[in-house]
Amino acid sequence: MNILLTGATGYIGRRLLPVLLQQGHQVICCVRDRHRFSTSGLPATQISVIEVDFLDHGSLAALPDSIDAAYYLIHSMSATTSAFDDLEKRAAQNFVKALQGKRVRQVIYLSGIANADHLSKHLSSRKNVEEILQSGEHPLTTLRAGIIVGSGSASFEIIRDLVEKLPVMVAPKWLNTPTQPIAVRDVITCLTGVLFHRNTYDQAFDIGGPNVLTYRQMLQIFARVRGLKRTILTVPVMTPRLSSYWLYFVTSTSYQLAVNLVNSMKVETICADQRLMELLDLQPVSYEDAVRMAFARIANQDIQSSWKDAQSSDVLDRGISELVQVPEYGCLHDRRTRIITDPKKVFDRIWSIGGDTGWYYGNWLWNLRGFLDKLVGGVGLRRGRRSATQLVAGDALDFWRVLYANQEEKRLLLYAEMKLPGEAWLEFRISDQELVQTATFRPLGLLGRLYWLVLLPFHGPIFGGMIRRIASA
Repeated sequence: MNILLTGATGYIGRRLLPVLLQQGHQVICCVRDRHRFSTSGLPATQISVIEVDFLDHGSLAALPDSIDAAYYLIHSMSATTSAFDDLEKRAAQNFVKALQGKRVRQVIYLSGIANADHLSKHLSSRKNVEEILQSGEHPLTTLRAGIIVGSGSASFEIIRDLVEKLPVMVAPKWLNTPTQPIAVRDVITCLTGVLFHRNTYDQAFDIGGPNVLTYRQMLQIFARVRGLKRTILTVPVMTPRLSSYWLYFVTSTSYQLAVNLVNSMKVETICADQRLMELLDLQPVSYEDAVRMAFARIANQDIQSSWKDAQSSDVLDRGISELVQVPEYGCLHDRRTRIITDPKKVFDRIWSIGGDTGWYYGNWLWNLRGFLDKLVGGVGLRRGRRSATQLVAGDALDFWRVLYANQEEKRLLLYAEMKLPGEAWLEFRISDQELVQTATFRPLGLLGRLYWLVLLPFHGPIFGGMIRRIASA
């Protein structure tokens, strides 16, 4: 069957794709930038990739006529704008219009549990999108999930940051809000289980694991799994703004996403029933088992997707293809070379840069730069990397974004997503027996040039030390 997969670069989309392929489907992946989407290791004969922006109605002409089912996995909660609900509304409306006249047997939408009387902006938006999709001419199956737990998921990584960094937590009272977390494995099973299942047409189902837990209990169970002792104190008064800053500075989340998460965490997200689990004869795993399975994947370097890779700065909306050609004119450069004797070992060090490995020299300075970036609303240095052994275009790498990663060419090109008065690239390239490391900065006005001059005294020790350590492999 021909399956349209929107949100193919997102956390769920990346995990759903290989399962659909294993089931023998032909999958049409909708992406805004094909350069940020890697199909390496997947059967090329079963995949087609089209560039579609559901906020741009004109681009929807690229959708094929032959579609048997469509997954709608488009969400904008981590967008830098607070008007994400308007973006989600427009995208859903354009999606419904784009499918008009096509012989689609089923549309499947992953939404959020919305059983409370008062919903957050995020959950209200998800409910509104569901109503828009229902207005279409094709049968809709809606799955409503609460907290999704898995390696690389936003909730898992945020809880991980809190538990592993804070022996004592002074937290807001919303930590006592109950929720019903579900393992990402069970979410994927539900998404594939309802495909062409006629008893799920024009139906909405809540999906959750077997445990109803407060966020405090989730933190405590997580700590127990990690063998850590943690003390959690809740305070009765902590404004949403303070709560958002608390999450923003302690975890790797963006401030806008922290705001949306805090507002949603104040709402109970408990399943009204478990009809779908009974229909699919599925026994969902417990929260504790979901955490253990996530760490097993991390230990095996088998993280298929990360929410951090889907999140990016507004600049990247132009597309990686617009940034992969590093500019020369009007730019400031720091170019360093080093003769090397073992190119393979040197490039292995380049391929492992960032995350837990660090930047080989002056890591405290890199951490300071990340902290300063957080102070002005940037992504900071805490995003790390999805995998310690793999890099593909589109991956987040601390406060950089991977634009180009080719092991055969021995070239890695990064683009800065930190807050800057300009744009910055960092490139590593090995040619014959020479390592070339180039930092490029395109300043924005006088402030950009002053920024470069202020940091110029640090370039020698930081960039010089980095290439020296890398070359020493």
